[in-house]
Amino acid sequence: MNESTYKQRRDRLQVMMKDGVAILGNARLQTRSNDTEYPYRPNSDFYYLTGFEEDNAILLFSKKEGLYKTVLFVQKKVPEMELWTGTRLGVEAAKERFDVDEVYSSDTYAEQLKLLLAEQNLIYFDLFSEDKVYTTLKSVAKEMLHMRSVTISPRTFSDITKLTQEMRLIKSADEVALIRKALSITETAHHHAMQRCSAGMREYELQAEYEYIFKKGGAYSDAYTTIIAGGNNANTLHYIKNDESLKEGDLVLVDAGCEYGFYASDITRTYPVNGTFSPAQKELYEMILEVQLKIIKAIKPNGSKKALQALSERLLTEGMVSLGILDGHVKTLMDEKVHKKYYPHGIGHWMGIDVHDPCPYSDENGEEILFTPGMVLTIEPGIYLPEDDMDVPEKYRGIGIRIEDDILITKEGCENLSSGIAKTVQEIENLS
Repeated sequence: MNESTYKQRRDRLQVMMKDGVAILGNARLQTRSNDTEYPYRPNSDFYYLTGFEEDNAILLFSKKEGLYKTVLFVQKKVPEMELWTGTRLGVEAAKERFDVDEVYSSDTYAEQLKLLLAEQNLIYFDLFSEDKVYTTLKSVAKEMLHMRSVTISPRTFSDITKLTQEMRLIKSADEVALIRKALSITETAHHHAMQRCSAGMREYELQAEYEYIFKKGGAYSDAYTTIIAGGNNANTLHYIKNDESLKEGDLVLVDAGCEYGFYASDITRTYPVNGTFSPAQKELYEMILEVQLKIIKAIKPNGSKKALQALSERLLTEGMVSLGILDGHVKTLMDEKVHKKYYPHGIGHWMGIDVHDPCPYSDENGEEILFTPGMVLTIEPGIYLPEDDMDVPEKYRGIGIRIEDDILITKEGCENLSSGIAKTVQEIENLS
């Protein structure tokens, strides 16, 4: 995406703002241990509005009586530091690159704030962050309360992420294209790993097959820590140890997706380690797949995630009754929430720059936000049957299955953006 795209987003945010100042800081470098750091990734909201990937940067908007100003703070160029950190853009180059009104060095942020906050009452910032950008902001605002030269000082505060996350809910064609690219790489990775999977591999070896294809395909990184859960490990929903051996006759649940251009993919497939489903595995798998297909078919504009959740719970409960996993009347089981023991999570989540995009699911009045073309969400029904649960028929014990795809809401209904990734029993067995 080019600078005009980010400029349009900044303009839109300023229209959404009331008169005041909005401040958004980029992410900081995160320490891994001692003096080593994790690979850097920018703050998603900051990146959405700038396309800028350097740390120690701050974006500020000022609005008063219809007049707008956009100010960017960037790390100044210090040749001695660049020997260690790499080349920085610097103030002068930032003025050329970004369509903003003013650019300053980040080390002048506190000083400039006193000028930019003068005669402003309302301040937008990330209310839930403890980042130094915002602690400095609050310190300056407090100082201004006692400045005789200032007649109006900041006393009203609002969460800027409410505005940015609302903006991010509807994806543009360019954003969808990046998600498609991420999914094309993820598709290759899943098919490659299905072919390489075999008994005796360690889970992390299979993880390495995915990450190899991600990097080879040009993906910036994985979108989240990959889950490789063989056998009963699949019944731990956020299993990321990935250090046990894959066993003959087991299934392996793999939740893996890459990030391309800072946009995520999020795919789960469950497949047999030896390439062939057992009769019991096939029964359970095909039940869950049928549920997922019915849910995807039900997605359309003006629908809701809440309705999909209810549908998934009913269909999975019916499926578990039909397989003898649950015993009783479907409505009674659901009223008593018996089904939640084996299906404890939601049907899906928004996806975009963040794999779990923090966009709202309801408005300020608590009303659910209805599906609109351009929204992207995951659909991921699953059933988890621990090996030590004696209430479960023996043939199903120790099996955990989740099937997850990424869905785009369209004017006509929806599009499964990940439909090319093998998921029927026949497709998976043909790949193995």
